[in-house]
Amino acid sequence: MKIIQILPELEEGGAERHVMWLSNEFARLGHEVMVVSAGGKLVSDFDSSVIHWKLPVHLKNPVTAAFCAARIAMRAAWEGWEILHAHSRVPVWIAWWASCLSGVPWVFTAHDRYKKNCAIYPFRHAKAAICVSNSVSGHLKGFLPENVHVIYNGLPKDYEKWQQKSNEAPRRFLFLGRLTKRKGFDVALRALGELKDYEWELDVVGDGTFRTTLEIISKEFGIEGRVHFHGFRNDTDEWMKKCDCLLFPSFDEGMPLVLMQAVYMGVPVVASDIAPVRELVASCGGDLVPPGKVGAWKERIRRILEGENVFSLFDAKKVSTVKDVVFCVEKVYAEAIEK
Repeated sequence: MKIIQILPELEEGGAERHVMWLSNEFARLGHEVMVVSAGGKLVSDFDSSVIHWKLPVHLKNPVTAAFCAARIAMRAAWEGWEILHAHSRVPVWIAWWASCLSGVPWVFTAHDRYKKNCAIYPFRHAKAAICVSNSVSGHLKGFLPENVHVIYNGLPKDYEKWQQKSNEAPRRFLFLGRLTKRKGFDVALRALGELKDYEWELDVVGDGTFRTTLEIISKEFGIEGRVHFHGFRNDTDEWMKKCDCLLFPSFDEGMPLVLMQAVYMGVPVVASDIAPVRELVASCGGDLVPPGKVGAWKERIRRILEGENVFSLFDAKKVSTVKDVVFCVEKVYAEAIEK
């Protein structure tokens, strides 16, 4: 097949990595792949056979979106591209318009539990929708086309398993992800700030607009020497292997790749009690923590610092590889093209 993937940017993030891994695997299987985005640091991680076309598909501007749609439609029709696959809301509008202009069918992946407003109007007009979790599919019910598939994002390789560390202090916690308000990291940080009489260290791997605020919070609690901001890193598995526990305090998610990777590797996790997280839980999930509740996070972390082992609540069998995901997505494409 000749496949065009459209997403806003290629900076850090779960959806961005998913598109990169998916495109590389499609290319290895012999498909032709072109990725359309505004660019970013992950562009260099694509296989050499994957084409990257830089267009301003990230801008929430109808005129710019129409321009991008026309450019994509002309190239798709001229070069014989067979399917358009949109990721995120602005690319969905662009893919819809480009499809109308070129006749090339389009599908999209819903990576999040989007707000139900006019921004997702084109969803119903796609040939098919892929939702990254049952939670996303249920949330968007009534806004999706008839052809809906729930396909969890996959991991790119067989990661080395996490090994149990000693229970001796200091405990080394890890937060891994984009530093935005929605990730809830300030809640976990405040909880740790109230536990500074215990011995612990915290690695923060990721970057974002909320970083300055988080650094200020660390200073306010007097813990800036124990909270280490490392910025964006590509070696996420190495950070997971050397931590004692991953903190996952998000307020909401679609289906987080960071958590899926931790579950696959067997990393101990303290996670928010939100619907997508519960989908990966193997047991009753009684140790999930209410999102946004500093007191609850403080109590859960305190128990760990006092020697409680963090047993995995999650089912690693629910996490698949990108190769498995590609086979599922291929079927979605084939059905969309036949229609």
